[in-house]
Amino acid sequence: MMRSLCLIVSFFTITAVQAQDIMSLQDAVALALKNNYDIRMSRNDSASYALDNDYAYAAFLPKLNATATKVWNNNAQKQELQNGNKPSATGIRSNNLQASVNLQWTLFDGLKMFVTRDKLEEFERLGSLGVKTQVVNTVASVVNGYFDIVRQKQQLKAIEEQISINEERVKLADKKLSVGLGSKPELLQARVDLNAQRAQRLTQQTLIAQLRDNLNQLIGFKSGSVYEVNDSIPINTTLQYGDLKNNLEQSNPGLLFAKKNIDIAQLTVKERKAELFPTLNFNSAYNFSQTRNTTVINTFTALFNQNKGFNYGFGINVPILNGFNTNRLIKQAKLDVQYQQLVYENEFTKVDVGLSNAFKDYELQKQLLVLEEDNITLAKENVFIALERFRQGVSTWLELRDAQQSLELSYNRLIAARYNTKLAETELLRLKGDLVH
Repeated sequence: MMRSLCLIVSFFTITAVQAQDIMSLQDAVALALKNNYDIRMSRNDSASYALDNDYAYAAFLPKLNATATKVWNNNAQKQELQNGNKPSATGIRSNNLQASVNLQWTLFDGLKMFVTRDKLEEFERLGSLGVKTQVVNTVASVVNGYFDIVRQKQQLKAIEEQISINEERVKLADKKLSVGLGSKPELLQARVDLNAQRAQRLTQQTLIAQLRDNLNQLIGFKSGSVYEVNDSIPINTTLQYGDLKNNLEQSNPGLLFAKKNIDIAQLTVKERKAELFPTLNFNSAYNFSQTRNTTVINTFTALFNQNKGFNYGFGINVPILNGFNTNRLIKQAKLDVQYQQLVYENEFTKVDVGLSNAFKDYELQKQLLVLEEDNITLAKENVFIALERFRQGVSTWLELRDAQQSLELSYNRLIAARYNTKLAETELLRLKGDLVH
């Protein structure tokens, strides 16, 4: 999985985007895969699981420990012997050196060590699935955020078109008033409409800047970084529900993640059951002890004493009764398996319903898009005719204003239909798990 992501990043590698350069969607996705904090944190978790699995073999190795101590003594001694002597002395010095090497090797633990090894492998796979889930969700956010900027740019372009029409209205109204064919309210209304469109343009420019900052956060750019995006929203109109539904359980990252949690919970049950079996250990040690006395008051006390030797043996630990704690842990582990299965079934129903609703919305938006693309042509032609009639003095400014408002609404619906179709397409691919391969 990690290799696949590296290949994706390498494929989309780009130079730093500078102010006013055009950033493509592929550029934004590549930057998000490299810089997004959520993806980086998810990769860190995955790397932690992989590190644990790299050391899984350690469960099969013996434990070897070495200890050493050195003690210096300075004592005062007084004794009373049976023969009546009472020897005593002060400043009796001695030192003691002890060292040992201990080995403990678990030979059998109910096969728990093998289950633990398998569990660590599953955790590593879970980490990879977690990365993929986060990547798919982040890429979906980047796609939606990128095309939201494109959408608002198209909206700004529509506002600019309305401003140009209103500027023409102001010129015509002013000219008609100057030759005595118009009225002052007509000119004032044209200027009011023009100022309203200019205010809307300022609002739209601010909205685009805010959306760009949101995208900057996703792709790891500093707030305030300025660049341009493409002007169009490409739409894939060939998605089929059957293809998306097919093998959904094997491709949706969230379902794969939930299924892997079931596998891990089942291995935990095996770990708990292994605790019912005896544990057989091999134990061995090498011990060394040395004592030196500089002075003794008892003639039977050695001035120098040294012991060293090697020992080995087997130990067995048979669980008989521990307050039924092991049984309790087994039952809890089984309950966790049931819980994880419920989580999976719940996630599956959510994905299934989400896919169905997203596809219905996808089909609806495609139909609306066809209608609005045809409608915008009619609205533009209507404005052109109304403007010419107003220029020739055969229609009123109210008729021209109605045509303008109709064009504005048509633009709003068309741009919304384009963006909503893209949102539905992106959601379908996210649920399928096809946003990132």
